[in-house]
Amino acid sequence: GTAERDTIAGARDEAATERDTIAGARDDAATKRDTIAETRDEVATEHTAKDWADADSERARLEKALHDARLDDLTGLDRRKMGRLALTNEIDRARRGDGRFVVAFVDVDGLKRVNDRDGHAAGDHVLRTLAATLRSNLRSFDPIVRYGGDEFVCGLGGVDPESVERRFGAIDQALQDAVGVGITVGLASLLPNDTLDKLISRADAALLDGKRRRDE
Repeated sequence: GTAERDTIAGARDEAATERDTIAGARDDAATKRDTIAETRDEVATEHTAKDWADADSERARLEKALHDARLDDLTGLDRRKMGRLALTNEIDRARRGDGRFVVAFVDVDGLKRVNDRDGHAAGDHVLRTLAATLRSNLRSFDPIVRYGGDEFVCGLGGVDPESVERRFGAIDQALQDAVGVGITVGLASLLPNDTLDKLISRADAALLDGKRRRDE
């Protein structure tokens, strides 16, 4: 009987040891899983942070490229292509509203003389000053486009030609006070069947007529 009890007790101890071994192995496995999970989380966090940083960098690059493509380097105004889009949008807005929209075609008087006499840096200063004067005297949402070398096209909605003419008279005087040269402006009001090109063409014709009258 004693030998049998010892055998049973020994078997029980072995079973207990085996259970402890299994439990320890299970704990080790759980610890490894936790470690792997933590490592995976750390790696994922690092990748996520890097991905966010890369995305922010790419977004900034694209925004700068868009900004550079849209804006004229010298004056900071819309380039011709983007400006035409802005003018077309304002014409559409005017047609949904009261239908009033005026295009002003602006040309600097005597810029060639400034360039010949004082150099192109002086001419660039005139153009930058005109751009700043236009921006400060027009509304923030009025498109102002550098259309050519010394030509600018502006669009004003919801106003009459008379008030636009007065506004550009003030701009002309401010530019003369600042840099000693003025501007000639041709105005054209939106008609029912106008395209942007038709409107700009009429404003350009009015500008040329104004220059001829001034030279007479």
